[in-house]
Amino acid sequence: MKIEQALQGVSRLFLDTAPVIYYIERNPQYWAVVSHMFRVADAAGITFITSPITLAECLIMPYRRGLSRLQQDFTELITNGEQTVFVPISAAVGQQAAELRAEYSFTLPDALQVAVALTAGCEAFLTNDHQLTRVTQLSALVIDELTV
Repeated sequence: MKIEQALQGVSRLFLDTAPVIYYIERNPQYWAVVSHMFRVADAAGITFITSPITLAECLIMPYRRGLSRLQQDFTELITNGEQTVFVPISAAVGQQAAELRAEYSFTLPDALQVAVALTAGCEAFLTNDHQLTRVTQLSALVIDELTV
């Protein structure tokens, strides 16, 4: 599916961990798609939603390798990006995550990610995790299925 088509009707887009890593690290396999996605979303005024789970998962490798600049890049995009809203995990998110785990048998991190997206009013969830397409409450946009 073309990125422009995937983003039609989307005003709030949740950013899962993988797309953020691909973008910040300029992953050669995914760079064309994720960079185009961010340009199109920026131009359309789409708000990006992120969570502490995205931040924690993105920072593992930079912490292990002592890459302070990469730590700063991830933290800046996820918590202070120009069109980014960083949503904390609240009691409502915890309750929604429990419901999602019960319904879909997701791991706790995946359930928390989707719960943040839902409680923040996202219409779409940008990921590269095919299992998240089972969620019926929002549209899961899988990087591997998107084209420029």
